Amino acid sequence: MRIDKFLWSVRFYKTRTIATEEIKKNRVSIGENVVKSSKEIKAGDVIKIRKNQIDYKIKVIDIPKSRVGAKLVAMYVIDMTEKDQYEILNMRKASQDYYRQKGIGRPTKKDRRDMDGYVDDGSSDDMDNEDWDTFFKEEKEED
Repeated sequence: MRIDKFLWSVRFYKTRTIATEEIKKNRVSIGENVVKSSKEIKAGDVIKIRKNQIDYKIKVIDIPKSRVGAKLVAMYVIDMTEKDQYEILNMRKASQDYYRQKGIGRPTKKDRRDMDGYVDDGSSDDMDNEDWDTFFKEEKEED
């Protein structure tokens, strides 16, 4: 099986096109050799992949017939990625959570109404419509 099709079928990349582009950018290698997307792989090959600034390393156990479900990926590859690479990934995710927690977005209409009710307690100093009418009449009389 071609390496681009393999990486797509074991769900390393979302589409085969993305897998091909990453291979063209020399981010995928077998052993120490950078490969082309047409490279045939076989069981026992160790594939090194640079994705999201992390160096993944997987060993091919078997070749799937077609794209497999996420639960079945373990039947075809062994993850040999070093633990420090995953620590880097976790640190990066934690640093992104510092700016904005996941799931907290813009306030809903109900949230906004609740905030308005909290801020506006009914004792506003704003003029009501009668005061505005009086204000404009006084200006016209002065002219």
